[in-house]
Amino acid sequence: MPNVKLHQNGQVYQQEIGANSNLVVLAGIKKFPHLKYGCGMGKCTKCTVKVLAGGEGLPEPNWKENKMLGEKISQGYRLACQLYIHEDIEICQD
Repeated sequence: MPNVKLHQNGQVYQQEIGANSNLVVLAGIKKFPHLKYGCGMGKCTKCTVKVLAGGEGLPEPNWKENKMLGEKISQGYRLACQLYIHEDIEICQD
């Protein structure tokens, strides 16, 4: 089971999740409560996270991420709503 480490507002939250889980879905059902999110469809960017470690286990950014994040992708930013986690990951959300 993948381990997710979330840095947010000076706090670190760490949790195991089921393989192939989406963090926004888990946040919506209160199983990953600290993640900020909005629409869940890649349109609002409220779920933007910066990947600190484990990004090599993620798929390439899709068209929604490219459209909404643009150059921020090259800085390690991704939309959590578009990611299904298969491996350990460390992320930061402002």
